[in-house]
Amino acid sequence: MPRPKINHTKENLLRRVRKQRLKYVTILPSLVTILNGVFGFAAIALAGTNEAAIAKACYLILLAMVADMLDGRLARMSHNTSSFGGQLDSLCDIISFGVAPAFIMLRILEFKLAAFTPLYPVLASFLQRFFWLAAAAYIICAAIRLARFNVENEEDESAHMSFVGLPTPAAAGVIASLIIFHQEALPEFATRNTLFYNACESTLVYALPLISLMVAVLMVSRIRYPHVLNQYVRGKKPFEHFIKVLLFLGLVIWSRQAALAIIFCGFALSGFAKWFYLKVLKPRLAVRRCLDSTRTTA
Repeated sequence: MPRPKINHTKENLLRRVRKQRLKYVTILPSLVTILNGVFGFAAIALAGTNEAAIAKACYLILLAMVADMLDGRLARMSHNTSSFGGQLDSLCDIISFGVAPAFIMLRILEFKLAAFTPLYPVLASFLQRFFWLAAAAYIICAAIRLARFNVENEEDESAHMSFVGLPTPAAAGVIASLIIFHQEALPEFATRNTLFYNACESTLVYALPLISLMVAVLMVSRIRYPHVLNQYVRGKKPFEHFIKVLLFLGLVIWSRQAALAIIFCGFALSGFAKWFYLKVLKPRLAVRRCLDSTRTTA
């Protein structure tokens, strides 16, 4: 009986795959990365209990951002960056900055629609489907943003001076900070002006799905956003940077909730405003100046 032919090419490929098994893992950065995912899961679990816990769940998302900043910094400081760490970071990020903000947004909208549904059931059903669609679009764009980052990411520190597209922590920060402002800062206006509070409260809640769609588009865009720590905090900076830091601290002391909303929303809008000026307004202004100069010379 002739022996069956062995596919040596396939056998060699399997041996190479076996050799590429994971042998070493950096413990401290990986633990901090997992802590990021735990904070995100805790935010989801806490938001599912009652409306009073919504703000606390948003603060857990902010704690996840701190863990997300620390894990990459620890890995680069110890020169232990790896593909495993990058993949683990993205898996935890999709929980903390993708699923958690979308779920919290849906929960606060459900609480808002609870009193609205008996009066207008058809409109409430339509709004509920739109809210779900906005949350799903946000999660999808966050996943695409993280996958693209893994493909295009470079481990060199000099490559981390800016981001292509709005980072997922910043996008989650926009939603979380607005919800914190809605839950903690706006009720203070109720004692002063009830009409103003009702108008702002309803406007902010129903604007959340539209805001989530806008930050979702910014995440998958090619608009560049600066790395705040690497560009504005590390190393020697001009004196004006020190003044900006003092103003930032003063804003936090004045109102923590308003400061968070202004900082995250301002950061998200700054990249779009710069892109719009450079790509749209500046070329038009240059063409207009050229036409004006030709008319004066003629």
